[in-house]
Amino acid sequence: MKKSLLAPAVGAALGVFGGVPVYADFIEDSKLTFSTRNFYYNQDVRNQEGARLEEWGQGFMLNFQSGFTEGPVGFGVDALAMYGLRLDSGGKVGKAGVDRTGGSVFPLESNGSTVNEFSKVGVTGKVRFAKTVAQLGALRPRVPVVIANDGRLLPQMYWGAQIVSNDIDKFTFTAGKLEHSTERNSSDSDSLSIEGSNNRKTGQFSNEFYYGGVDFKATKDLTLQYYYGKLRDFYEQHFLGLVHNWQLPVGKLQTDLRYFSSDSDGKNSSASGRAEGYRANGYWSTGSSNRYEVDNQLWSALFTYSLQGHSLGAGVQKITGNSDFPHLNQGGGRVLYLITDAQVHKFHNAGENTWVVKYAYDFAAAGIPGLKAGVNYFSGDDIDAAGSDKREWERDIRLDYTFQEGVLKGVGLSWMNAMWRGNDTRDVDENRLIVNYSIPLL
Repeated sequence: MKKSLLAPAVGAALGVFGGVPVYADFIEDSKLTFSTRNFYYNQDVRNQEGARLEEWGQGFMLNFQSGFTEGPVGFGVDALAMYGLRLDSGGKVGKAGVDRTGGSVFPLESNGSTVNEFSKVGVTGKVRFAKTVAQLGALRPRVPVVIANDGRLLPQMYWGAQIVSNDIDKFTFTAGKLEHSTERNSSDSDSLSIEGSNNRKTGQFSNEFYYGGVDFKATKDLTLQYYYGKLRDFYEQHFLGLVHNWQLPVGKLQTDLRYFSSDSDGKNSSASGRAEGYRANGYWSTGSSNRYEVDNQLWSALFTYSLQGHSLGAGVQKITGNSDFPHLNQGGGRVLYLITDAQVHKFHNAGENTWVVKYAYDFAAAGIPGLKAGVNYFSGDDIDAAGSDKREWERDIRLDYTFQEGVLKGVGLSWMNAMWRGNDTRDVDENRLIVNYSIPLL
């Protein structure tokens, strides 16, 4: 890999202190990337009076990832600096006569107007021993029980500690603790919560989310997973997963099975704690002594057949229990490890049954590398609710193209379109236009 002149310059600076031998790997294995993202967002509520969400911004990210110092125990540091500039966002939230507002991509001022700019910085110290790496500071975890959100202009960051070990062949062990979150549309560090408790004025929060698990590569085609997550005073969650790839005489069939079991923890387990505000969303019968208590079981199966650039998937997801599927949600958006993690909604309500159909095509198979397209359809029903069960559906379309050559080589364009409909709440149409570009500096 070709290195820039920055690496020798850093090495020379460290050499003044006689540290070049110790820092050789730290320097040579370091990476510095400058990324830009132009993001346009439009969400229109079709059957409700009021302003639509519409925002446009330009983001910049400088991502430094060091190597490790030499020796049995190596030390390193990562840093991520982010800046978002508002290009357009409409009027103030709540102001009469305004037909479009912000609040999804950029933070809001106390008077409801969108800020002109915002920024955030994350620094992570890291230590490596053999094939185990420990990190402390800013984290962007991606495991079944917690996934950092990158669905807007700038990504979400969590703050805490994490250890990942690959010392045992075929096994990857992960463990961590998260204390705070910097949401995707915020510069502030917030405590953690769930849906039903995350109102900043009246809700309840926790600074202790523990997680851990293992990925076992049983064969080259079979991966087994177990993960555990616990948000103190809210819920604990167990996850089992299986992913199998079967190479057929013609094409490939992937089987993806997932199971979550979630129960209450701490204050959410008691009526007095729930009265304090440690509550989950869901549906309970009138007078139920377990009202607002976490109680959720979710299983899903998704089967995807792939052939010559085409992939066609069909799946089902079933939820039982009184509460909605619990997950970290501080009010700034979330990503769930569910086959129903759609663009607008997540199909994670108490009692909900969802059918899923997904189709995607990689045009590289037709001689057009860099162009990809996909469409997903979700249909959920039997949602537990007062009176009668509710239902919903969503159709998502995505088109991506990355330039392969010329002056625009590496520039990525994305269009995401969603239509959501239900019989219990507002209808939503949504569009996102995204331009991404990254330049390796080191």
